[in-house]
Amino acid sequence: MQSTTVATTKKAGRTVNDAFASHFAKSMFLTIVGLIILTFIGTRMFTHIDLNLYGYMVGTLVFIGGFFYRFIAWGERPPTKIIIKKGLKLLFRKSTPKTAVSHLAIFDFIRNRGVYRWVQHILIGWGCVLACMVTFPLVFSWMYFTMEDNGYYTIVLFGMNLMNVKADGFIAWMSYNALNIAAIMVTAGVCMALYRRLKNMQARAEQKFMYDFLPLYLLLFISVTGLLLTFQNVVLHGWMQPQMSLIHQFSVIVTLIYLPFGKLAHIPFRPMSVFARNYREHYAEQEMKKCKVCGDHFVSVEQSKDVINVLGVNEMEFNMEDGFNLAELCLPCRRKYRIARFSGFPTHQVKVKEANQNAKG
Repeated sequence: MQSTTVATTKKAGRTVNDAFASHFAKSMFLTIVGLIILTFIGTRMFTHIDLNLYGYMVGTLVFIGGFFYRFIAWGERPPTKIIIKKGLKLLFRKSTPKTAVSHLAIFDFIRNRGVYRWVQHILIGWGCVLACMVTFPLVFSWMYFTMEDNGYYTIVLFGMNLMNVKADGFIAWMSYNALNIAAIMVTAGVCMALYRRLKNMQARAEQKFMYDFLPLYLLLFISVTGLLLTFQNVVLHGWMQPQMSLIHQFSVIVTLIYLPFGKLAHIPFRPMSVFARNYREHYAEQEMKKCKVCGDHFVSVEQSKDVINVLGVNEMEFNMEDGFNLAELCLPCRRKYRIARFSGFPTHQVKVKEANQNAKG
């Protein structure tokens, strides 16, 4: 019996996870190894590396470390763990592509709040995505350009010659100016956001400089210095371009390091909204939970159970004397019930709906 126990213990210890101190360490190691392999392939065994982009590479690696640290810390929370675990199981629902487009591409949830804010987020969001799609492949040398004497560029992707384009053609022009287009989009979007936050009284009352304004100023500084590089090259024939290049690189690195720990962290976390939407829709189709007071359906039975379980894990019991859990009440009845506990008057039994319970925005 004792030998069986020892053998089982040794066998259980022979897993990949036991080679690392934490989930963070394992995620970082596997990611760095993956990047090295892709860079090795993309640079044809490290023969095409642009050392001018070395600073961006270091900043990107620090960003990845910060992102994993923040994401794992967030993902270990009981509510988040439930959404991720069940969201992965529901990833291949028929509605997933539509939900992904709505949440990650066209931002429908923001358009409901107003066209101005929607355009602002479209410009900032897609401007940043375009910049990342161009910058990161160049930084890790997954993509680069070579040129022969015939006036054609060869686009090389992961060590393979992808296509030849005219040096003065449309594709080449778009390649030269993709980052400028992204910078213009981000600059316009950030200016719209700053204008709204400075003019809207409600927004001004809720904003903090370090959390709300600093990320916008960082994005604006990156965009403006990037556009200045092109201006110096085309108009000023390279005057002060090396100095501006260092300023621009420094601003990008600082922003990458800051990104996982500030408000901009919601950008890489945004795909999790697809998991949450699938979770709500799937279990709502199975069975809806009735409010214990008014009888209205407000969440799925599964979500109600999960909320109660999470509260139990955190040793927060909300079992009321009336024979129900506070999580089994819809939001309006929950508010009225809490008022009843303080006032002594059974406000939760008053059949009056809140005026703004279906408000949008």
